[in-house]
Amino acid sequence: MEQRTYRVVGKTFRKKDAMQLLLGKPVYVQDITPAHALVVRLLRSPHPNAIVKSIRTDIAKKVPDVVDIYTWEDVPQTRFAIAGQTYPEPSPYDRLIIDRHVRFVGDVVAIVAAETEQAAEKALKLIKVEYTLLEPVLDFRTAKDNPSLVHPEEDWYPPCPVGGDNTRNLVASDLDQHGDVDAVMASCDIVLDRTYHTKAFNQAMMETFRTYTSLDRYGRLHVVSSTQIVFHCRRILSRALGIPKSRIRVEKPRIGGGFGAKQTAVCEVYPAFVTLKTGRPALLVYSRQEAQTAGSPRHEMQIRVRLGADRSGKIRALDLYTLSNTGAYGEHGPTTVGLTGHKSIPLYTGSLEAYRFSYDVVYTNLQAAGAYRGYGATQGIFALETTVNELAETLGMDPTVLRDQNMVRQGMVMHAYYGERADACALDRCMAHCREIFHWEEKYPVRDMGNGKVRSAGVAMAMQGSCISALDVGSATVKLSDDGTYNLIIGAADMGTGCDTILAQMTAECMDCAYEDVAVFGADTDVSPYDSGSYASSTTYITGKAVEKACAQLKKQICAIAAGMLGCSEEEVVFESRQVRRIHTDQVVPLEDISYKAQLFNNIPAQATATHTSPVSPPPYMVGMVEIELDKETGLVTVLDYMAVVDCGIPINPALARIQTEGGIVQGIGHTLMENITYDRRGKILESSFMQYKLPTRLDMGRLRVEFEQSYEPTGPFGAKSIGEIVINTPAPAIAHAIYRATGVWHRDLPITPETVAMSIDQEI
Repeated sequence: MEQRTYRVVGKTFRKKDAMQLLLGKPVYVQDITPAHALVVRLLRSPHPNAIVKSIRTDIAKKVPDVVDIYTWEDVPQTRFAIAGQTYPEPSPYDRLIIDRHVRFVGDVVAIVAAETEQAAEKALKLIKVEYTLLEPVLDFRTAKDNPSLVHPEEDWYPPCPVGGDNTRNLVASDLDQHGDVDAVMASCDIVLDRTYHTKAFNQAMMETFRTYTSLDRYGRLHVVSSTQIVFHCRRILSRALGIPKSRIRVEKPRIGGGFGAKQTAVCEVYPAFVTLKTGRPALLVYSRQEAQTAGSPRHEMQIRVRLGADRSGKIRALDLYTLSNTGAYGEHGPTTVGLTGHKSIPLYTGSLEAYRFSYDVVYTNLQAAGAYRGYGATQGIFALETTVNELAETLGMDPTVLRDQNMVRQGMVMHAYYGERADACALDRCMAHCREIFHWEEKYPVRDMGNGKVRSAGVAMAMQGSCISALDVGSATVKLSDDGTYNLIIGAADMGTGCDTILAQMTAECMDCAYEDVAVFGADTDVSPYDSGSYASSTTYITGKAVEKACAQLKKQICAIAAGMLGCSEEEVVFESRQVRRIHTDQVVPLEDISYKAQLFNNIPAQATATHTSPVSPPPYMVGMVEIELDKETGLVTVLDYMAVVDCGIPINPALARIQTEGGIVQGIGHTLMENITYDRRGKILESSFMQYKLPTRLDMGRLRVEFEQSYEPTGPFGAKSIGEIVINTPAPAIAHAIYRATGVWHRDLPITPETVAMSIDQEI
């Protein structure tokens, strides 16, 4: 399809909420909710696996200003899942609001509702709990078929058949293959067999989990939460609390970061339960410690890659097995794991003769994992791309040239990507562009800088998706206002990504109006049209197409109203920006007059709602190259230069796309070099604050450069694909490659800290 030049789309506009945020206006949950709400605090288990034998709350209830305390005896006994996924959820129903059986250090034992924070904190210390301790499962490599069961309950329920079996500590299991992997592998000149390990990295968003609940004037539960999934959250609360969805309203204000963590309803059920029990407003705000130790981090994974290739560098066979640690509960476990193979193996469609991808997802008595930007593809791409870099080094080939002869290209059918065809693929141009502007030929050779410091470079490529194909639904309502401007109402959640802005740009492009003439509202289950939510990189691609459809329908309706005003047929008029013109007479009706007419003796709505879904999920592609300086004395790795070239179709707002890319790269660098999760022998997380959990700052990044190679995706709005997740996927393999170039050692465990680098150099010596 031929590309065209747009008036608003493809241009940089200031974010809709920029000035409110810049000026510190009230926009977040705690800014806009009343101050008189009950304070909700949670008593958490100090044990990884135990049964509450007895619990005494009588003394704690006597603390002045304590309203009530709730335990496992007070809550409904219907199991539910807190994963923000479309019904029926692939994640098992394995939670209770409070369970007598606690399954990780941090699991909820009691809910305290008080008038003040001081009273709530004092009450927590006075609750007396006696536990019967059980043997925990703390190593996910030993979890499958372990005699200790994390979920022995008989009412464990999987809504979808995903290969789970709670009697084996198994959440999900599957196998996908194409061709005869073993036969092809046996005929290969080189077979690499490598195993990788990634940790449960935390999203570490600035705003922790928080929810305000109250009863509205009709007695309905009103939930104001920092969430990406208002409609899924409503369904989750309905099942957990045992009340109809019609009695629940969920809305989100501005979100202070999510990165996938808030695709899980981590905290909403607790204040909601308090409000239903007391009839009073309630507020729960997670501390940073709670967010770090009882949140929804990335899944820890072990990935084994077997790669078969010829001496010419042709990659002929791939065999990938992933073992994923879902932790104490199964949310997002069955779905994240699939991306480790389905969004890494297809990168080599150009040469691949056969592949096999299998996985197991297991329970452990550790913090439950969830959704995080990249959603499993991050782990899989680290493993596969590092193995491909090792193949290049083994063959003495330039790794960019090796990829050129193996990569997926425009028009290829990707068997490992659900049989979809790459209808918009500029990966080859991304590689060529990145190689040129990074000056790959100059930086790829290792350079000794003296004083024990070495400079080197590494490369990786990645793909992601633009939605969950044949599943995600996006909707938009566009209304003509009295003054001839427009209101856009959406169910997608802007969490700093700028979706309000880019969807407004699409509306302005479609309605031929100024960007400033579009006001955006979202997301609220009482007002917004249904949207699956802001995850899976689907907002631009799915909800954007819904905006296109709604605008096209609205233009027809505006023309119909105007035709009635002009006394002619709809075929005789044409929509022209701020007016409708009668073609043969040049009579015009301004939009303002049409909007007033819509309110007078009229049966044609001056608004339109459209819904969109897609049978395919066109991948965005990315190439990343990094230059590092490594100090062999201390093991310190300094990122000097990171160059990324991204194919996200047509960027709707290039500035926002660039910022998305830069942010994802920074997160990926943090995962690779410094962020870490470790446990003591009792399963307690040691990195419970930002004092221990090290995050990168801008000073750690060196130079970041981002450019784009455009393709045109025919199924996307204005040719667009997604960009939100892919940008986190190249730093880990690219940096691991550069470290190998500098030291001669491959690091297959993340993070790669200065200590591990220094110790590996000593061992080599």
